This record gives sequence, structure tokens and C-alpha cells, in this order.
Amino acid sequence: MSKFTQIVINRYKWIILVWLVFIILMGILAIRLPSMLQGDGFEMDGEYAEVTEMTSEQFSMPVESMFLVFEDVEDGLIEDVLKEVDDLDLTSSIESPLENSDLYKEHLSYALLHFDDQDADMSAIVTEIREAIADENGITLTGSSAITQDINTASQRDLIVAEAIGLPIAIIVLLVAFGTIVASLVPIIIGVSAVVSTFGIMTWIGAEVNLSIFVLNIIPMLVLALSIDFALLFISRYREEKKNHSIESAVATTIQTAGRSILFSAFCVFIGLGALLFIQVDIFQSIAIGGMVVVSMAVLNSLTLLPAVLLLLGDKIDKWQVLKLKKNGASRWRTFANGVIKRPVIITISALVLLGIAIIPIKNMDVSIPQMDSLPASYDSRQAFEAVDEEFGLDEETMVYLIADRDGGWDNKEGYEEILEWESYLQEDELVGEVGTIYSVSEIDSVEAWEQTWESPMQEQLLPIWETFVQDDHLFIPVTLRVPGQSDEAQDWVREIKDNPIDKEILAGGVARFNQEIFDEIFDKIWIVLSSIIITTFIVLMIAFRSVLIPLKAIMMNIIGLGATFGILVYIFQYGHFGMEAGTIALIIPVIVFSLVFGLSMDYEVFLISRIQEEYAKTLNNDHATVEGLAITSKIITSAALIMIVLTGAFAFTDVMPVKQIGVGIAIAIAIDATIIRLMLVPSLMKLFGKWNWWMPFRKGRYQAGLPKQID
Repeated sequence: MSKFTQIVINRYKWIILVWLVFIILMGILAIRLPSMLQGDGFEMDGEYAEVTEMTSEQFSMPVESMFLVFEDVEDGLIEDVLKEVDDLDLTSSIESPLENSDLYKEHLSYALLHFDDQDADMSAIVTEIREAIADENGITLTGSSAITQDINTASQRDLIVAEAIGLPIAIIVLLVAFGTIVASLVPIIIGVSAVVSTFGIMTWIGAEVNLSIFVLNIIPMLVLALSIDFALLFISRYREEKKNHSIESAVATTIQTAGRSILFSAFCVFIGLGALLFIQVDIFQSIAIGGMVVVSMAVLNSLTLLPAVLLLLGDKIDKWQVLKLKKNGASRWRTFANGVIKRPVIITISALVLLGIAIIPIKNMDVSIPQMDSLPASYDSRQAFEAVDEEFGLDEETMVYLIADRDGGWDNKEGYEEILEWESYLQEDELVGEVGTIYSVSEIDSVEAWEQTWESPMQEQLLPIWETFVQDDHLFIPVTLRVPGQSDEAQDWVREIKDNPIDKEILAGGVARFNQEIFDEIFDKIWIVLSSIIITTFIVLMIAFRSVLIPLKAIMMNIIGLGATFGILVYIFQYGHFGMEAGTIALIIPVIVFSLVFGLSMDYEVFLISRIQEEYAKTLNNDHATVEGLAITSKIITSAALIMIVLTGAFAFTDVMPVKQIGVGIAIAIAIDATIIRLMLVPSLMKLFGKWNWWMPFRKGRYQAGLPKQID
């Protein structure tokens, strides 16, 4: 990195100027990002999407339907409001409760607003309809797009709340760590720079790729925490070097030591997030792309803008001192480290038992695709939907839309027989309530009777029925299941319909297929994601530390710590403790938290072990290296972890449930990593394994760390 170091030192003013221009340009773009985010990201190219498109284009099924809910509203007003909505010319059709008694009850009724334009801007449509009904009490628009818009609004508010809580606490932590206002503000400046540049790039990407609305919370949460952490660790090493060397020399050494650690740790985070690309669901793609942009911006800021700012500030980095740092801080950590390595067996067993207890609830983890409960209960759209669901039992049944193809078409005797065969087969299933076919609707019960009627003058009466269920070679069969679409039974049903005795390839759509595809995609790919993260991280750490055992221990400790994290999440959110309403864990949480935290935890592993490695290369004394490495880095790693905890944990005070669970999950995982694992397990295991920590096959002679030489 020597050439890179010299470029940064010699061109630091130009680097600052380039970053300023870049941040301004990205800031202009970043303003547009919230308006570009649509949908919760639970979308994928699969059979559900294919059937939805076919039923819309060929069988006049709506692409989406929303509910206009009326609570204690007179019939006259219902009629006037529906006419006003119809006049907006936004819907393909409207089902009025005044014309359909199934949608009407005395105090509560709802209209179905159908939309058939797949390319329509549903957010704009929701806004226009809401503006049209804004002055009417007891009338609420709800449904998928309305909920999505409200989640977007709640996410923007949550982001403001979380940063209002997290950033002031982060500044306090930085003041305690550095003692001066200037040194404490530099990481914040670097963090804000990374946020603005990341948002700008994501806006540019969003013009080509669908981005989930959850990006709005997860990305700034991650980029702020990671950037400030990198800056904190970089500045700490710089101030340490500055005590005995010139400013330029201190910056150069810091880039080649702390900068090297930042690169390795960032690569670990990059791996964890990049692995999410294996899961072909939009929300994972969004977070993977956003996360990789985050890591790239955090590293670029830390290795270019940050050293340039330090060179520009010079001795002013220590200006405006508000706290006098204790000189014996390292001595206290040294005493602590010596105490740990004197009792490695007891401490290792105690730590593992404690983590094991925390892991126990994980056996009961119940995951689900985020539904209405993602939205805060205070929103009218959620309240209206829940009222309709409770009154009309919408969630008690689900529709499955089957599409079958037949060479030669269906308008022949063999086709009529096969349609009847499908109807008979489906009606025999105990989960099936109703089956829609040409026979059930026309009330004709045999092929012969259908043929006779079809060939008679009554064909004109049957033609609309035929066209409802048959278009070209496609047969459309709507099926009502007597179970909720989110249930395991419904998901099993759409899986098993493939193995039908009719021996016919058939496509299935509807909520059940949607849920089944999402679950299967995640559970089928999760092992690819985990194995790629673990194997690649092992290789990176083995290269970084020239050791086989250290990466193995790091990976095992990370897995145990994450297991404990998920157990605690189940205890809090699923069991309903600490003021939380009992519910389920969002399906995305285990995968996203594992991918994020596995890399973030390696941050502290890399910084700690890198320092132990430096000491070991000097003395070849494992115990001394462990104690010194822990003593030198513990304060700064603890501060960095605390910043990460407050910036992510601040989302515990927000309302969008999946984001709340992700924030709390990351905060718990980092807290476990920075205390039980980093302060107890790492030094204990370093002591127990002794010189074997540094064993590497095919290496001969004296251990060489491969670290850069001190620059004077």
C-alpha cells in the first residue's frame, strides 16, 4: 500500500476537493431516493409472477385490488364516494358493497378497487385516491399499495427518530474515547459523507433496479455505524503513532496498519452482504447491492477522505479538549487481560454456558413473511384492514389460481373430459372449498350434456362462461382453499398440486404460491449463502493472519454468538417481553442479521487479532502478545462496538417491525461479540491454544507476520 499511501499524502487537498464535489452531486441525487422506493421487496421472478401476468392479460383478472373501507357510513355517501373515485379514471373496475351483499354489513362495509395496469405508479394512485376522500370521516383506503406507501412514510419518520437518538449518543462516546471536540466530530463527518454518497449511488441504481422500501432504514443504519467505526479505529491508531512521529509519518503508518485491517474487515462485511445475491428475492438483492455500496463508500472514505482531513487538520485534531483521558487506561485493560488468561478454562466454560442458555429459545423460532404487522398499529390503513379481516373473515380462506395448458386446445371432447377430470380431482380434496370451471358455473354435470348444449343454439349463453375459463390453449381454474394463504397447509397444497394424478403440468398463483415460493427460495439457498460466507471468510482471515486455527475459532465464536442473538430475539419479539407484543420473527431477519453481523463482528476480530499478531511477530510470546493486544485495543474496540450498538439499537424505538427486529438483532449481536466473545472467549482460547494459534501448514522456520515496516 506504499504507493497508495504516498498519493494520499501528496494529494490530500485534491482528495478533499474531489470528495466535496462528489458529495454535493450525490446529495442532489439522494433527495430523490425515498420517492423511488416501492414495495416491501418480497417479489421474485417465479411462477406466482407468471400466473399473475397470464390471468391479468388473458382472463381479465386484476393485477392488484385495494379496499375502500366504510365504517358507519350511510349508503348515500358510499355511492357518492365510489362515483367520485370512479371519475378519477384510475381503476379498471369497482365492486360496490351496495351491489354485493358479501361486502356489506350494517356498520362496516368495503368496496374492491381493481387495477389492471402492471406498469401503473401505484404510489401516485394511492395519493390521488386518498386526496379525493380526505374530507370524509369513516372512509379509509387500505390494501397492498396503500400499506406500502404508509410503511415508506413510517420508515422515513423512523430514520429521523433513530438518528436523533443514536447520533448524539455516538458523539458522546467519541468524546469519551478522544477527549476533544475536533477528533470526535471527524468520524461523524466521515459517516455523513458516506451516507450521502451511498444514498446518491443508490438513487442512480434505483433507476434501473427495484429497491425495497426497507433500504431506507437498513442502509443508513449500516453505513453510519461502519463508517464511524472505521474512522474511530483509524484515528485512534493515528493519534498513537503521532506521539512519536511526524504527522505525515503517522498517517502513512496508520494507512498501512489500521488501513490494512480496515480492508480485511471490510472485505469480510462485503462477503456477508454479497452472499445475499444468491437469494433471488428483491429485498435480499436490494440489501446486498446497498450493503456492497455501503462497504465500498465506508472504505473509500476511511482510506482517502479521512487521512486527507487528518493531514489538513494537523495538530488541530486535539483542539477543544473537554475531557482529560486517563493515562492508565491501557494498564487497567492489561490487568483485566492477565486475569482472563490466568483462568482460561473456567472463563471459557462460563462464557459458553451463558451463550448456550441464550441459544435455547431458538428451537421455537417461528418465521413469517412480514404482513400487516410491519406497519405501526396507529395507522388507519392497518386498522381498517384488520377490522375488515375480523368482520368478514378474509384470512380464513385463500384463492389459488391454476393454469393448465393442452396441446390442441380445450374445445374438443378430450379437452372437455380433462376439464371435468380436473374439477372432480380438486373437489375430492378436503382443503378445497370451491372450484371454478365451465361445469360448476354452468351447472352442467357431464361431458355429454356440455357437448349437446355447446352445439345447440344455447352456445351463445355458454360462450361468456367458456371465455372466462379458457383462452387459446390455457385453462383457468380458480380454487378456494379453506385455510389461510400464509399457512403451511396452503403452501404444501400448491407444492403437491404438481404431482397430480392427471399427470399434467400445471401452474399455480395466488397468496399461497407467493408465500411458498418465497419460503422455498430462502430455505433452498440459505445453505449456499452461509457456506459461501463461512468458507470465504476463513480464506480471507487465513491469509490475513497466516494461521489456520485463528479463523476457525473466529467463525465458531461468531456462529455461537449469532445463535445466542437469535435466541434472545425469539425471547423478546416472539414470546413478547420488554413491552413487545408476542408475534413472529420476520422471515428476512435470520438471513440478513447473520450476513450483516458475521462481517461486522469480524471487524473487531480483525482489529484485535491484528494487534496481537503485531506483538507476536516481535516477541514470539503468545501470552504477552494476547495481553498487549487486548490492552491496547480494548478501549477503542469497546467504544466502536458501543457506537455500533447505539446507532443500530436506536431502531428499537421505531415502529416498522422488521426494521426494529433488524436493529435490535444487530445491537444484541455486537454487544455479545464485544463483551463475552471479544473480552472473554478470545483471550481465553488464545491462552489455551498457545503457539498453535499461529500454526500454518507448509511454513518453515520463524513465524513472519508479513506486516509493513514502521515508516519514519
